[in-house]
Amino acid sequence: MAKPDLYKVLGVDRNATEDEIKQAYRKLALEHHPDVNPGNAEAEERFKEISAAKEILLSKEKRKLYDEFGYEGLAPGFDPEEARAYKDWARRARQSPGFDRSAGDAMGGGIGIEDLISQLFGQQAGAGFDGGGFHFESSRGGRFRGRDFETTLEVDFIDAILGREIQLRLEGRDPLRVKIPRGAKDGTRIRLKGQGEATGPGAEPGDLYVRLKVRPHPYFRREGDDLHLDVPVTVPELILGAEIQIPTPDGPTRVKVPPRSSNGRTLRLPHRGVAKLGSKGQGAEDRGHLYLHLQALLPTDPDPEVEEIARKLERFYGDGDPRAGIRWEVKG
Repeated sequence: MAKPDLYKVLGVDRNATEDEIKQAYRKLALEHHPDVNPGNAEAEERFKEISAAKEILLSKEKRKLYDEFGYEGLAPGFDPEEARAYKDWARRARQSPGFDRSAGDAMGGGIGIEDLISQLFGQQAGAGFDGGGFHFESSRGGRFRGRDFETTLEVDFIDAILGREIQLRLEGRDPLRVKIPRGAKDGTRIRLKGQGEATGPGAEPGDLYVRLKVRPHPYFRREGDDLHLDVPVTVPELILGAEIQIPTPDGPTRVKVPPRSSNGRTLRLPHRGVAKLGSKGQGAEDRGHLYLHLQALLPTDPDPEVEEIARKLERFYGDGDPRAGIRWEVKG
């Protein structure tokens, strides 16, 4: 399958400026982005293709190699100076009176870069474009290394915090066990060595990279290594104080609400938050904190006695305005 011309992929001239490339990419990305075309596999592949083209053409070094040598110039281990020297030798050899043109026309019409790489490095090499980016296979002495792959794995909030082992299922493969590091967050990348593409017997397989997508929790909010939790409490618990049970990532525990607590008061449970990424999470310094935000739960019973109790409470506030001293300026 012929490899696409990167400039044609983006619809720009070969002399296009960086701004023109960026503008063309933005226009195409808006049209083909998976969020705009949910469930459209063709649009998703097209989006990957234009993203890969943009990545190459916005890199001065990669663009220069691509312009001069094509895809093969992007292959790992490619030496442009040696390739230029070899091409120059081939040109002079074709002009030599003793050049044997009957030995095949490989040089007669210009030697291919893949042939150059084979002869320069004593290896086979190839480059491909699979829509998700460029992939290369190269080897010395015929040993190929398979491509690396990447996949996304959705994980539970608590599994990411505590670092549990879960199962990854990929189409056409046996299930894989993935160890989630303690404190993992959205976007954490895990490498599974040797679980990528295998190119054949005796070949070194590529790796599989798993990028985590952490599902939000219905109660906990994460800010760095700290956790936040809104805790409903009754008015009597706020006024009189109480011992209540609350959840933590490690299981339920009991905490004391101090008497005369105000609505919105924050209590801190030291080192009951998120383990720092990659740590064992057992030492105090390895974990963030858990912050509890007390939220007064007002009675909704229509019993008139509730209103009577509220009126009795009014006198304890005195005659002053509880909002006095607060500056309510709103800047437009």
